[in-house]
Amino acid sequence: MVIRQLFIAALLTLSFSFPSFAISKIETSVDRNPAVEGEYLVLTINADDDISTGKLDTSSLLHDFIVGRTSVSRSTQIVNFDTQRLTRWQVLLAPKRSGNILIPPFTIDGVSSAPISLTVVPVGSQTEQMQSLFIRTSLSTEEAYVGQLITYKVKLFLAVELQRGILSAPAIDGAQIKQLGEDIDTTEIVNGRRYRVIERTYGIIADLPGELTIEGAHFSGDVVVQASRRGGMFSFNESKPMQAKATKSVILINPIPTEFIGDWLVSDLVALNEEWKQEDSYELGSPITRTITLLAVNTDETSLPELDIKVPGELKTYPEKAQRQSFVRDKKIVSQLTQTLAIVPTKAGNYTLPEISVPWWNPHTKKQEVAKLPARTILITGSDNVENELPIISAETHGSTTSGIWPWLTLFFALLWLVTLMLWRRALSHKSRAGNERLQVAAVQPKQSSSYESIEQACEEENAGKVLSALQAYFSEQYAQTMTLNEISHLSTALHTVIAELQASAFSQEKPKIDYRTVLASVKSAPAVSTKQEKSALVELNPR
Repeated sequence: MVIRQLFIAALLTLSFSFPSFAISKIETSVDRNPAVEGEYLVLTINADDDISTGKLDTSSLLHDFIVGRTSVSRSTQIVNFDTQRLTRWQVLLAPKRSGNILIPPFTIDGVSSAPISLTVVPVGSQTEQMQSLFIRTSLSTEEAYVGQLITYKVKLFLAVELQRGILSAPAIDGAQIKQLGEDIDTTEIVNGRRYRVIERTYGIIADLPGELTIEGAHFSGDVVVQASRRGGMFSFNESKPMQAKATKSVILINPIPTEFIGDWLVSDLVALNEEWKQEDSYELGSPITRTITLLAVNTDETSLPELDIKVPGELKTYPEKAQRQSFVRDKKIVSQLTQTLAIVPTKAGNYTLPEISVPWWNPHTKKQEVAKLPARTILITGSDNVENELPIISAETHGSTTSGIWPWLTLFFALLWLVTLMLWRRALSHKSRAGNERLQVAAVQPKQSSSYESIEQACEEENAGKVLSALQAYFSEQYAQTMTLNEISHLSTALHTVIAELQASAFSQEKPKIDYRTVLASVKSAPAVSTKQEKSALVELNPR
């Protein structure tokens, strides 16, 4: 009973000992003094109560400062039944001018803070060694031409741990800007102090002549700092907002020179290269693959002109779509345009591939220069009239092209020959029958050979290039000599049509639709080669 009464008394004592909370003090401080004109500092305002965020009015700062974002935090501490509440505002401020600026007092619920006298120094008067975060920038040139690629490098120096942040691109009017490559994260020592350095490179291309103003890149984010809790013996990490901005830059942009002739291209260096299988001669109808590469240093890939590649009319060309890309080599931006085309000769002879030239402007010498590929002479071998050079083709395969009584006479003698063959067939020995079966198999087998199966497989894959290679292998096997596509196309009208369609599908950009069933049909209907067979009893008994 006594214990219960003591417990109730203790509770009543505690309940009457809790104070009624009310704001009694407002403290303000800045994270640096002196500050730098145009650079952000942090103004911290602490109120010893749980205060509504809307009660703080910062409009009085707008006259002398650029007011950035405001963050609010609240905390409560209970030590020996003593409760303390705290509301904290952190405001980003950037002084508009140098000199002495007064941060006015703030009043909340009748309680006011003390004013702060802030000393603001001009930009550049504070050494980098005194700063924990700053930005350096550099330009590849101070004078450029319209369309010229200007590299703008930004290096963010951090002597504190970065929690989060955004590095924004410079603001530019009248120019295109894009980031080149990925950020580079390294460390550097500046005046004996180690900094983490984040480097980013931008490419700028001016559209109009005149002065180009580049507003400096800027950083905004939070860094990690150590802060001791009031009344505690340990320190804790907390975030602190910080911002930095690079100085403004101005570049003179020159117009396109009136003396320049051709498609405008300005670069530090331009070169033309080619890749192809150079031989003493090329077969008629066989495709020749030629790859031409245009390289330009410190130029954007979109500024590279299309290549004007001309060939004689006897050579068909099937160009692919040009490929463009940019990469970094030896700390320079290199842009590349690659043009691949297939050249198919349609007539034998000597031909000259004309010179390829690309005019460009050198901004260092201020003169026009020309990148060139010299003219090339190629020899195309083969016959335009290949029918007379092909092996003898049996007349029975072609069928008669005459008219009148000759078809009937041919049919009559053929029937007589068949009757005679059937009568004497019974008299043949087993060896003769086996030899005849072998001859029949040999006459049919070519179309079931592995080379013919390669044609079927390529047709199933609908791969025009593989079909052309398989056709060459198949007909070279059938005729026991190397056959070019041009020679194969002269075997029949159907083969001539399908080979032209396959070449267009394999090498042209349009890629026409191919009916691969027609391809197989044209191969099956191709003229057969008359084969010189060994003598047999059947040949000797054949009536003449």
